[in-house]
Amino acid sequence: MKFGVNAWVWIAPMTTEGLAQLMPHVAEMGFDLVEVAIEDFDGFDYARTADVIRDNNLGVSVVAAMGPDRDLIHPEEKIRENGIAYVRHCIEATQAVGATNLAGPLYSAVGRVWQATPEERERDMELLVGHLRELAKYADDHGVVLCVEPLNRFETSFINLASQVVEVVDRVDHPACQAMLDTFHMNIEEKSLGDAIRTVGSRLRHFHSCENDRGAPGMGHVPWSDVADALRDVNYDGPVVIESFSAQVESIARAAAIWRSLAPTQDALAEDGLAFLRQLLAT
Repeated sequence: MKFGVNAWVWIAPMTTEGLAQLMPHVAEMGFDLVEVAIEDFDGFDYARTADVIRDNNLGVSVVAAMGPDRDLIHPEEKIRENGIAYVRHCIEATQAVGATNLAGPLYSAVGRVWQATPEERERDMELLVGHLRELAKYADDHGVVLCVEPLNRFETSFINLASQVVEVVDRVDHPACQAMLDTFHMNIEEKSLGDAIRTVGSRLRHFHSCENDRGAPGMGHVPWSDVADALRDVNYDGPVVIESFSAQVESIARAAAIWRSLAPTQDALAEDGLAFLRQLLAT
């Protein structure tokens, strides 16, 4: 496995200069890879960032930030079209920074929730599957894999469970469309984190290791031994990434509901989490 950390632990928005300063620090901590977010179409220079990542012997993954005007199943066609254009841009950015995995809730805006009948949900599912099938083809052409993420009920009403993301991946039926899981969301939604991981099985391409409060993994009540056993059961050998946020960065703190510090320092959150995960998942 490769152990990574999202740059959101320290900075938001992500800039060329900010990422360049952060990469040596991430490498010194002992991480194998860094995760960057495509917050805007022109947030940072992808080629320069790729050089800095490579110079620090790091791997890289990418997450999408699905905002109110980026939504593949929104009732308004204009917003759907913008969502598709944004995901296509993220695919190109993923290739440009030297990554393969593009992860996130690649279906709807984070924070948009709605009540749907079974018929309405099926209509939205068919719409999503059609869009993702085309986007998967585009991703495949760029050497990228889409990793679709379930979120908790407070952030979406569409894909909350491992079983639901399996339905999406199986209906898209393209090797460039796979699944990701995040223990923070799973801890809210799943009856068993281990069973959820086993349900996704070989479809699991990306994994976020987050504590129940978004603090350092191992410092809360996520059942980590169940997580570790299940990852071994499905022979998972992909990225294991710490995703958290800083209360000091207003732009992301409000969106992620981070109202207090989750560790003595952001460095401690990352370092303590990495040490715990390496020990937990040692083979």
